[in-house]
Amino acid sequence: MSDHVYVPPRVWKWEQPSGGTFASINRPVAGPTHDKALPVGKHPLQLYSLATPNGVKVTVMLEELLALGHAGAEYDAWLIRIGDGDQFGSGFVEVNPNSKIPALMDRSASPPQRVFESGAILLYLAEKFGEFLPDGHAERTETLSWLFWQMGSAPYLGGGFGHFYAYAPEKLEYPINRFAMEAKRQLDVLDRRLAESRYLGGDIYTIADIANWPWYGQLVLGRLYDAGEFLQVQEYRHVLRWAQEIDSRPAVQRGRMVNRTFGEPEMQLHERHDAGDFETRTQDRLGSEG
Repeated sequence: MSDHVYVPPRVWKWEQPSGGTFASINRPVAGPTHDKALPVGKHPLQLYSLATPNGVKVTVMLEELLALGHAGAEYDAWLIRIGDGDQFGSGFVEVNPNSKIPALMDRSASPPQRVFESGAILLYLAEKFGEFLPDGHAERTETLSWLFWQMGSAPYLGGGFGHFYAYAPEKLEYPINRFAMEAKRQLDVLDRRLAESRYLGGDIYTIADIANWPWYGQLVLGRLYDAGEFLQVQEYRHVLRWAQEIDSRPAVQRGRMVNRTFGEPEMQLHERHDAGDFETRTQDRLGSEG
């Protein structure tokens, strides 16, 4: 335990950066910090994002829709570099007043429809294209329950465990223990569900899986926070089975690449504007390796 004991003041004031990896972009007020219009491409759907777990949800969804032959799901993906504060540009704030990625503009609607919050985008696209959301009342309700479970639970995983374990300026025992306990509890919730069901909503792959996989699936696959050993993720064998099955889907593999600026170079596609971008990216990689 630290020798320093923090005593909160009667009134909190923002007097210094909070520290840590994202200190430069954290602030206690909303709204734009600068004027910057967003680019617009040729497709009806315009996505402004980054390949964080929340961003991957939407690119996976779009790639899954395209894999099913929905030409109307073709999209332009524009990179929002959150470390540089792109999300505080005036154009982005118009699409998402909360200044978080991902944000979507559907220009096929009249007037164009903005959609923000990753869960809302998944639901919007599922209803627009009639995919990945069951028609039956019971199955639809179960799917939506697990979708909203993810929306409410993941902040404890990312902003809680991930922040204090991986990003905070110093390692503190209490918050790491507190949020590690919650992360393992959530994994146990999923493991118990997936012990009785192939997918979260039931027997078919839905937006509930697309929402949860980038967080919990990638966590047990060792891709988040370098915390697999710490959390002993191999204990959650049903989550691991589910995570591996989804990871093998070609649309998921493509979705992980879009707006990705980190990790292995062969998995990066900083922006995507045509389906052929994947083929071009592969050819470029093979050429550089040759």
